[in-house]
Amino acid sequence: MAELSSALFSFGVIFVALAFAAHVGHAVMLANGRRVELPVLGATRQPAFAGVVTGSFVTESTRASTGGPTLAASPSPLSRAATRLTVIAATLLGVSLLLRGIVVGRGPWGNMFEFTVAFSFSMLAGYLFLSRRYAIRSIGFIPLGVALALLFYASYLPSDIEPLVPALHNAPLLTIHVGMAVLSYGIFATSFAAGVGYLLQGQTDRFAWLPSHKVLDEVAYRAVIIGFPIFATMIILGSWWASIAWSRYWGWDPKETAALVTWLTYAVYLHARNRRSWAGRPAALLLVVGFGMVLVTYSGSLWFSGLHAYSGL
Repeated sequence: MAELSSALFSFGVIFVALAFAAHVGHAVMLANGRRVELPVLGATRQPAFAGVVTGSFVTESTRASTGGPTLAASPSPLSRAATRLTVIAATLLGVSLLLRGIVVGRGPWGNMFEFTVAFSFSMLAGYLFLSRRYAIRSIGFIPLGVALALLFYASYLPSDIEPLVPALHNAPLLTIHVGMAVLSYGIFATSFAAGVGYLLQGQTDRFAWLPSHKVLDEVAYRAVIIGFPIFATMIILGSWWASIAWSRYWGWDPKETAALVTWLTYAVYLHARNRRSWAGRPAALLLVVGFGMVLVTYSGSLWFSGLHAYSGL
């Protein structure tokens, strides 16, 4: 079963690479002004920010903010292939993680290899979830590119199943606490992609191939609204686990400190987005900073010594 898990991981990396290439190709085609046939005359149109379903026929003649869909929602054989490849990649990685979890008898994120694969899987899942409601396939190459880079990194990490150190011998908390970290990290990756898209697009909607700034703002906000409470619960459970393992709830360990700064960054974003002076570009910049802190939290134990360093997380 461990060998099958490893094989599925390898196939998953290949399909993520193919999905990334397809998303890049789709974005390039849109940037070059590719159009599809117009809707049937008299058909009802929905603004992109009201939830464009996959496969809707759209045109770039009007923007989402004025009632018309955008070129960014344009379907094409390549975009549909990109989505299918992403689904296949996520399925392969998900089954690989499931099999590994069965083998080790806990959540499959007890070392750096497992955590990195789970982080990448959650990015794909978070993107697929939000792309079902919002027309964001033109920025899909951003979360998929980050996931692909992490998977390439994971392929160089030791993947052997080794016994955990005594402090980690708490399968329920390991599964739930780290699982929440994985889930929230992946969701924040889509908010990062939307933030980058917003910074490029601006409030004047510079590029027809990108989703409108209203769509990007809504996607980013929705992702943070989902990921923020999960991340907060992860911190609370981590404190409880620390009291069990190390007899203290908080010790300003580098990973704990990075997690707190990450939480504060997204808390500031949620506050800033609803204030006129901070809405728009400043809030989008906070999303970029926030995901930068997510990556620091993910990899901080590699650069700074601390109690979390033993687990490779």
